[in-house]
Amino acid sequence: MAVTEGFASNGATGWSHSRRPFGHELAARFAAHIAAFDLRDTAARMVDVVLASLILMVLAALMLLIGLFIWADGVVSDQPHSPILFRQPRIGEGGRRFACWKFRTMRAGADGLLTQRLAACERSRAEWAETQKLHDDPRVTPIGRVLRRYSLDELPQLLNVIRGEMSLVGPRPIVENEIARYGRYFAHYCRVRPGMTGLWQVAGRNRVSYRRRVAMDVAYIRRRDARLYLSLLAATFGAVAFGSGC
Repeated sequence: MAVTEGFASNGATGWSHSRRPFGHELAARFAAHIAAFDLRDTAARMVDVVLASLILMVLAALMLLIGLFIWADGVVSDQPHSPILFRQPRIGEGGRRFACWKFRTMRAGADGLLTQRLAACERSRAEWAETQKLHDDPRVTPIGRVLRRYSLDELPQLLNVIRGEMSLVGPRPIVENEIARYGRYFAHYCRVRPGMTGLWQVAGRNRVSYRRRVAMDVAYIRRRDARLYLSLLAATFGAVAFGSGC
């Protein structure tokens, strides 16, 4: 019995393998794991964590100053208890929900202000339907306009990157009611982590239609490589410095 374990009798030739020895099974499983291991994603994740951590350390003092300005703006506006940070549920990789962080840039009762503007202004309704944004958004505070122009309101998302919920580069994180606008391309969106910057942001987000934005996200997901990743990061610094694009 001990001699025949792992083998079966073959009437013609005597003995043949009926199952692989345990060592061969381990080797096969290891090879399968290696085949499924995406070195590109792992390298990008490492770059995300290192760069996000460095940027966070360099800009820590600036972020504290921004928080102080937002608090002071709330005091001046008779809203001293308004939060400095704002979080909103967004859709991440695999369709998982996560809390996306930003500096607060909107007034209290922002949803009501938006509803009033859309009800009163046909031009604003058309702009909102096309881009889901308003050039002259009544919800945004004066300090919020400055933060948005230079994308400083998004600096807290560096924490989302470090936590693995976002990447530095990728499609823009969307909210629940935007899923329908992606249609069949939502499956592409779910393949990667959403990013702080990307093709859409660098191209000038307020000047790009939502349909074009989806096309840009899909193009990045299909083509993404190290060269595109690094070129978009470099372009982002220029866009932020001049207050254009993202």
